[in-house]
Amino acid sequence: MERIKLYQFELCPFCHKVKAGMDIKGLDYDKVEVNPMNKKELPELPADAPRKVPVIEVGGDIVYDSTTILGYLDEAFPQTHRLLPEDAADREKTETVENWVDDDLAQVLPTVIYGSWGDAARAARVVAKTSNFGFVQNAIVRGGGSLIMHQVAKKILKRRGGGTPQQQLDREMDRFEDWLGNGPFVCGDQITLGDVATHGCLTCIRDFPAFEAIMARPRVRAWYDRVGAERGRAAAA
Repeated sequence: MERIKLYQFELCPFCHKVKAGMDIKGLDYDKVEVNPMNKKELPELPADAPRKVPVIEVGGDIVYDSTTILGYLDEAFPQTHRLLPEDAADREKTETVENWVDDDLAQVLPTVIYGSWGDAARAARVVAKTSNFGFVQNAIVRGGGSLIMHQVAKKILKRRGGGTPQQQLDREMDRFEDWLGNGPFVCGDQITLGDVATHGCLTCIRDFPAFEAIMARPRVRAWYDRVGAERGRAAAA
């Protein structure tokens, strides 16, 4: 099976979404950390493509956008775990959850990662720890990137009705618990696209205090651990 190259940024929830999907499918991949300031590591993209991560490169194909990537992988590697279920109702539900991740949960996460100067500083340390940038590049990303994202986080909070980052995140997690119900996964016994998207997104903030608050929800914690265990098992296999 051909190895995949993933162009990513460690604090991008959409990149974690793709990694969760590839782990569940048991696909091998290499990560290329992209400088969020100049993005010079990205491969040549189609003229109409945004210069954003995630991007994957496999077998000569360049695919961008997290949803498009996961759909491509489902079709390109049909022998692996299918993320979209056959049942129409389950498919509709898991796609609804995945859309919510893209449109709401992933939009709230920057307010948690960069909402306070303390969290912004923590984010800078995560970037420094996970990147392969040189000293100067790291200094630019830690300083300029955190400052920019702190301002972005404030705008997101205002646009989404105000409140603290934790309050906004709590509202979104209430919605997810409603979808999850008492089942092991979003669509019952099978891990699907909604599980992958949500688990990847939440993994993005595992180094931040807000993650501990989410894990204090027993049903969410049990679900998160189940998906994490399956990711580890599938990736190891």
